[in-house]
Amino acid sequence: MESSVGRVRSPEAAVKLLENRYKLVVDKRVVTLVYAAFLNGRPVLFEGPPGTGKTEIGEALLELWAGRKPFILPCSEGYDEYKVIGDFHPQMAMKHGFNEESFVPRPLLAALILDTGVLVDEIRRSSEEFQNMLLDIIDKRRIVVPEIRRVFKARGTGFQLIMTSNPEDIAQNELSDAFLRRVVRVRFDYPPRHVEERIVRLRTEEKPLLGAEVMEVIMRVVSRLRTSNISHKPGTSESVAWARMAQSIAALKGRDRVSLEDLAEAAEAVLVKRVDDEDVVREVLGEALNV
Repeated sequence: MESSVGRVRSPEAAVKLLENRYKLVVDKRVVTLVYAAFLNGRPVLFEGPPGTGKTEIGEALLELWAGRKPFILPCSEGYDEYKVIGDFHPQMAMKHGFNEESFVPRPLLAALILDTGVLVDEIRRSSEEFQNMLLDIIDKRRIVVPEIRRVFKARGTGFQLIMTSNPEDIAQNELSDAFLRRVVRVRFDYPPRHVEERIVRLRTEEKPLLGAEVMEVIMRVVSRLRTSNISHKPGTSESVAWARMAQSIAALKGRDRVSLEDLAEAAEAVLVKRVDDEDVVREVLGEALNV
């Protein structure tokens, strides 16, 4: 699907659209690095903890660059070329044979044909063979499909690759040195407080309103939890989710402003990911609310 804004190749224009259209606050340095990588035909790796906007920002930048919605590949160990390049449709193959007419392109090949981007989410969950296949395709800007004796070549510069990774997740595979040498790495972290507050404001513009006192508690609690020993530290996405949940609770109570009571009521549902974290979240929340 084509984007209503068309291709945007200026970092300055992209930063403005990211905020106004996508409600994302992105440093111009990040956009410039990504665009420079695209101009050099190199894939980009977004690294950072969960909830820091890697996936949303990657998807938005690919759309702005190509002028089309990107394809999303959520990685898993079982991914192979048939799931991302293409395979034969069983019924069509029985009717027409194993040829191009019965071949169904999957996201990677479809993106190359349509000249749009691909976001590969959590690349470390995939195998090294899969990672090398991706790099080879983006490097040569072509996909060979021997089953139908076709070589598909990129017809423009819209076909680009952004991958995301959480390097702190020890349950995932390590990325090889050869892989890391071939990508442009962009590090994501929790944003400064003033930036995070701006993001929350952008994502909660509708009523009920968030007052300064409520916003102060949100910022204070998530900041404390990020330096605590809980297993799942809240990212910016949790800050936004917490604020929105409190807004919904206030709306259901018929109020036009979010109260600290609404915030407290929504807290555990959003911030606690494991039972072991409950006591810490309650303690930090109690200190912030002086209860």
